[in-house]
Amino acid sequence: MMYRIRAFEMKAVSLFEENKLRGSVHLCVGEEAGPAAMANFISDSDYITSTHRGHGHCIAKGARLDKALCELMGKEDGYCHGRSGSMHIADFEKGNLGANAIVGGGYPIATGAALGIKMQNKNNVVVCWSGDAATNEGTFHEALNLASVWKLPVLFVVENNLYGISVPQWQSTSVKDISVRAKAYDMPGETVDGNDVVALAEVFERAVEYVRGGNGPILIETKTYRWLGHWTGDPTPYRTKEELKEWKQKCPIKRLRAHLASQFECEDEELDALEKSAAKEMEKAAEIALAASEPDPVFVMRDVFYEGGVE
Repeated sequence: MMYRIRAFEMKAVSLFEENKLRGSVHLCVGEEAGPAAMANFISDSDYITSTHRGHGHCIAKGARLDKALCELMGKEDGYCHGRSGSMHIADFEKGNLGANAIVGGGYPIATGAALGIKMQNKNNVVVCWSGDAATNEGTFHEALNLASVWKLPVLFVVENNLYGISVPQWQSTSVKDISVRAKAYDMPGETVDGNDVVALAEVFERAVEYVRGGNGPILIETKTYRWLGHWTGDPTPYRTKEELKEWKQKCPIKRLRAHLASQFECEDEELDALEKSAAKEMEKAAEIALAASEPDPVFVMRDVFYEGGVE
C-alpha cells in the first residue's frame, strides 16, 4: 500500500511538471505509513474525512489509481467527473466522505457522520484525518467536545508533519504533543511514531476497537514529515537540507523493509517485486488517465442544483 501511494504521488509530480494536471497538488511523500496502517482495520462500511493532502487516505480507503488520477487531471472518468480535483476528491462507495481544502473542514463532517451512525444504531466508525495546524482551528475543539459529550464513534487522527505550510509547530501551537489536548475533552489521546507502520498498526487496532465498542472518540497524533513542499510550487526555504536528510533516513517504506527482512527473513527480491508491481500498476493507471475524455461542456450545470422531486 505504501508503494502504491508513493508511486501515485510521484506520478502526480511528474504530470504537474508536464502541465498535464489541473492546478497544484499537495503531496504526502514520506507520510505513507499512516493511511497504509489504518487500512487494515476499517472496511468499506466505515467512513473517512480527509484533507488537502489526502491522496494517501483516498487510495488506502480503496480508490482505484486510474479514477483518482483522472480526477486530479479534471477528466470525466474521475470520481467526481473531474470537478473535485485534488483537494475535494470523494468516493462514497468506499466510505470516503471527501477531502477538504478548508483547514479543519473535515472535523464537523466526521462528527456529523458519527452522529448519524449512532442514531441509526450501526457499528461503523469514522476516521477524521487532519494536519497539525488544523488543531488550532475552532472546528477541532468544537468537534472533539461534541463527539465526547455524545460518545460518538469517531477516531481523530492528526498527522503532525511539523509544519503548517511554512510555520513550524513550535511557533503556532502551545503544546509539544498535540495528543495531550484530548484531556480537555475527556477522551483518550496518544502520540505515535508516524513513520513506523508496525507501531501505527498496533495503535490503530486498539483505537478502532475502542471506538467501535461504543466507548466514544479518541485522538491519535502521528509524528511524521513531508519530503516535498507544502504544494508543488513550494521551494521550502523555511527548513534546512539537514532536516530533510534526517527525515528521509526515517523513510517508512525503508523501515518496514528492514523490519520484514530482520524479523521475517524476507528477501530483497521479494520486496523489490512489490515495488515494481506498484510502479507497473501506476503506469497503467496513468495511461488510462491520459487517454480519458475531457468533461462535456453540456454538463457544466450538473450537480450544481438539486433537480429531484420533493417527497
